[in-house]
Amino acid sequence: MTGHSLARGTALSSLVLMVLLLATLGMPGSASGATSCSEIPTVYGIPPWGFHTGPYTGASSFAKGHGNINLEANTVSGVMCQQDRAGTIIMSVEHHLVYHSHVAMMWSFPGNIMKIKFRVTSSTDPKCEVGTVGRATLFGSYNNVRSDSVQFFFPAACRDQDHLYHGTQVNNQVPPL
Repeated sequence: MTGHSLARGTALSSLVLMVLLLATLGMPGSASGATSCSEIPTVYGIPPWGFHTGPYTGASSFAKGHGNINLEANTVSGVMCQQDRAGTIIMSVEHHLVYHSHVAMMWSFPGNIMKIKFRVTSSTDPKCEVGTVGRATLFGSYNNVRSDSVQFFFPAACRDQDHLYHGTQVNNQVPPL
């Protein structure tokens, strides 16, 4: 084999590998799929429920989400996303509202709280597979206090995705009763 045909074969192999890699990144729902919290729109104003955990640039991790809630029927829906060094996780909210209260206390402040379950629908974290079920607690303080929080709880395989976001950078809209 001449040097010229060897270089051409190497270039062709590289091109095929690049096409396969790009095709894999575009596969929806795969653990290796390219996802980003930018796919989830940030909702401003007062949605039925929603949150964001602060600035997305320069943070080691961040999250956002929003959806609908029916307190009378005890149902909830929506989408959430969390991005950290381990990867990006996109979650759909399970239908049943686990818990909600307008008279909750967290961080020594009164506020609204809701507890929900979610299912991972897309993941770039190889340890956290699509289909994993976890839960989240959302707390929105009131009376002109900013001590909101969002906390994610994942099972053992995804434990590195457990995060607590708390403080003035968190903006959480949890509906009252």
